[in-house]
Amino acid sequence: MAFAGLKDIFNKQKTFRPKKKFAPDTLRYHLHKQAEASLSAGIDLREAVKRPDDEELNDWIAVHVVDFYNRINLIYGTICDRCTEQTCPTMSGGKKFEYRWRDNQHYKKPTPLSAPKYIDLLMDWIDAQINDTSIFPTDVGIPFPKCYIPTVKKIFGRLFRVFVHVYIHHFDRLHEIGAEAHVNTCYKHFYYFVTYFNLIDPKELEPLVSVFCYRV
Repeated sequence: MAFAGLKDIFNKQKTFRPKKKFAPDTLRYHLHKQAEASLSAGIDLREAVKRPDDEELNDWIAVHVVDFYNRINLIYGTICDRCTEQTCPTMSGGKKFEYRWRDNQHYKKPTPLSAPKYIDLLMDWIDAQINDTSIFPTDVGIPFPKCYIPTVKKIFGRLFRVFVHVYIHHFDRLHEIGAEAHVNTCYKHFYYFVTYFNLIDPKELEPLVSVFCYRV
C-alpha cells in the first residue's frame, strides 16, 4: 500500500509544521486508528473514505481534516526549500490559476502573495481553526456549531491549493525523491473524501484535471 511508502519517504524529510496528534483514549484517536488501519490493510480508497455506520459524520470529517492537514504539511515540507520568494513570487497553479489571500483580519481584500507566504498563512489559519474548540469541540456530547461544515469546506478548499501548487510547480522535486506515486495516492484519497462528502465545489478541482488527464 502506498501509504506505508509515504511514511517511509516523508519521515526522512523535514516537516513544514509540527504534526498534530489526537489525545489517546479519545473518540477521534479511535477513529484515526480505525481509518489508518483501513488504509494499511489495502482497502480501496473509495471505500476507505466512507463513514462507519456506528460513527457520527462530523467526528469522521474532523479526523480527516487533521489527517489531511498532517499529510499535506509533510508533502509541502519536502519541497519548501525549493518554494521561495524568488522561485514562486505568486501563489499559483500554472498560468491559468492564481490564488489570493484573504483572512478578514490582516488581509481584508484578496491579496496577491508569494507561494511560501500564502502557504505559511494558510497553515497558520488551518491550525487556528483546528485548535478552536468552539469549531472543533473535543469533548463528547458537545455539539458541533452551525459554522462547522462551512469552515471545513474552506479548510479543504485551501489545502487543495497546496496540492495544486506542489503538483504544477514542484513535481520535479517529488520525482527526485521518488515520492510521486505516494503523493498521487494521497491526492486520490483526498479527492475521494471531499467529493464523497461534497466538501469542495467540483469547479475548484479543475486545476488538477489536466495534470492527471482524467478525473480520479
